[in-house]
Amino acid sequence: MNNKKICFIMCVNNQLKAEEALNYINRLIIPEGYTVECLTVTEQKSMTAGYNEAMKSSDAKYKVYMHQDVLILNENFIEDMLSIFQDKTIGMLGMVGTPKLPSDAIMWHGPRVGKILTWNHSKTNLMEFGKISGKYQEVEAVDGLLIATQYDVMWREDLFDKWDFYDVSSGFEMRRKGYKVVVPSMLEPWCLHDDGVMNLVNYYVERGKFIKEYL
Repeated sequence: MNNKKICFIMCVNNQLKAEEALNYINRLIIPEGYTVECLTVTEQKSMTAGYNEAMKSSDAKYKVYMHQDVLILNENFIEDMLSIFQDKTIGMLGMVGTPKLPSDAIMWHGPRVGKILTWNHSKTNLMEFGKISGKYQEVEAVDGLLIATQYDVMWREDLFDKWDFYDVSSGFEMRRKGYKVVVPSMLEPWCLHDDGVMNLVNYYVERGKFIKEYL
């Protein structure tokens, strides 16, 4: 494992969106001594399958799994991420998370913390949840728009074979390994998410799998 390498990973089905996301990654300030690579995965049956494929193919200690429609606005993102990961008990961080997942497993039905800019076709919205005192707040799970890790934990490809609940599951799997999942304190949002229209075709089936496995 290369302790001085960061890998940005995306599952891609829209090349234009992915290219814009990559343009923002290319603007990031890279700390001295570190290297960056970007991996895009296409034609996979699920997010978990795509992420596992990329994870296995990269020797980077630090991996950033992100949606193709996420733009990293914080040019110091890498340094800020590495600062959080100086605490070796932290395995994962995200931009928005839930300190306590509701019993129905739907993250937005309970309290959340974090900060994100969203773009919904016509305007940009600042979404700010809760208040974080200190450098970060520990949570049970984070939103999958961007998930950064410093330890490789397999994505549950055996359970989640679509595009939902891979993110909440990953937080629970990281915590099963004994590592913390956190949301950093941010003065300004680190990312913009072009969230568009939610597709809930398979959402509730995947939710049932999650509840059976974890709750």
